[in-house]
Amino acid sequence: MTMQLFSGPLSMFGAKAQIAALEKGLAFDLVMVPFDTDDRYLPRHPEVLRINPKQQVPVLIDGEVEIFDSTQIFEYLEDLKPQPALWPASAAARANARLLEHLSDEVFFPQVVELFGLQDAMQSPPAVAACAACAHHYALMEQRLAQADHLAGEYGYADIAFYMAHVFADRKGAGMTADTPRLVAWRDRVGQRPAVRAVVGPMMKFLHAHQRGVPDFLQALLQGDSGQGLRESRRT
Repeated sequence: MTMQLFSGPLSMFGAKAQIAALEKGLAFDLVMVPFDTDDRYLPRHPEVLRINPKQQVPVLIDGEVEIFDSTQIFEYLEDLKPQPALWPASAAARANARLLEHLSDEVFFPQVVELFGLQDAMQSPPAVAACAACAHHYALMEQRLAQADHLAGEYGYADIAFYMAHVFADRKGAGMTADTPRLVAWRDRVGQRPAVRAVVGPMMKFLHAHQRGVPDFLQALLQGDSGQGLRESRRT
């Protein structure tokens, strides 16, 4: 049976897992769960309810393996197909990359979540504080790119995680600026990867179809086939 990945049209964590599976060249069926107009995944998909106590996507089913959480999915995919490698080889470098992925999910992205619903109140203290926290994280990542093209040396999971978190940050008013030129260049490099375009393109088209804003740096994905022919998944 083909691997199944359960995600949603605006799931940042689901997009992470989908990009990783595409980068690995793995065949999988992509199951997009219901998504209502109030930004809730209702009705909840029965397989998501059965497997994940948090009732959230992403969820991965591969034979007897049933797991949830994008980071756990990263780890499984790396064990399942070590090449192309998306974690560094050495223990120290791998620990550093895992730390960066964790910081993106658990430190940076919660600041982005603080901005949800505040787009009409960007001068409010909560919004100002969240934007400042995002800018601080950008500055730290800018420093990391002084000696490498990617966050943990070679392209990998740390880049996937932060790229997707930044897409949502930009949507919510905390985008990158000219203060971090290396980071902007990194964003553009990562955004040109076929696997990234294949996932982010449909997400941007979903936003556009529902009269929601699309970040300026992703406007080009609204034209043509953003996946550039990369289709390792089938929607069901």
